[in-house]
Parts: sequence; C-alpha cells; structure tokens
Amino acid sequence: MNFEWDDAKRLTNISKHGLDFEGIEEVFEGWTVTVLDDRFDYGEQRFVTYGLLGEYVVAVTHLLTDFRIRIISVRRASNYEKENYYKEIAN
Repeated sequence: MNFEWDDAKRLTNISKHGLDFEGIEEVFEGWTVTVLDDRFDYGEQRFVTYGLLGEYVVAVTHLLTDFRIRIISVRRASNYEKENYYKEIAN
C-alpha cells in the first residue's frame, strides 16, 4: 500500500499534534481497527484507523484512493478510543 499526503497539512499536523505522517506505514503494518468517519458530510468517504505508532495508540484519519491511503491527520487516541481499540483487537 502506498501513502500520500499534503506537505502543508503534514507540517500543520506536526505543529498541532506533535506527530509526523512520515513513518505512518508502521500503524497499518500492525493490528488495526478501521471505522467509517461519518460524523459530517465531508464530500468524500473518510476513515479513521486506530493502531500503534511506537508506544502510542493513534487515530489516523484518511481517504482510500486508487491503491493509496491519503493521510489527513494523525493524533494520539483518547482514553476512550484506546480502550475500544484494545477491546477490538482482543476479539
């Protein structure tokens, strides 16, 4: 799987969340939980994938395009999200 992102968005994400899109493949190589992000009408189908990035459970918001994952943002998961992630991968 190939990954892509907007470099300006990447720099904003580093500033806002302290996490870089570089190396994001690590999340998708491990145990993941992916859900449709339908909270708003984004005009596109967005997903949130939860997984491990180093020692942190992270939430990666992304699009699926032609054999690519387009990263929108990555942040540390909330306690609630972490709890749900660990419950899901235990099943």
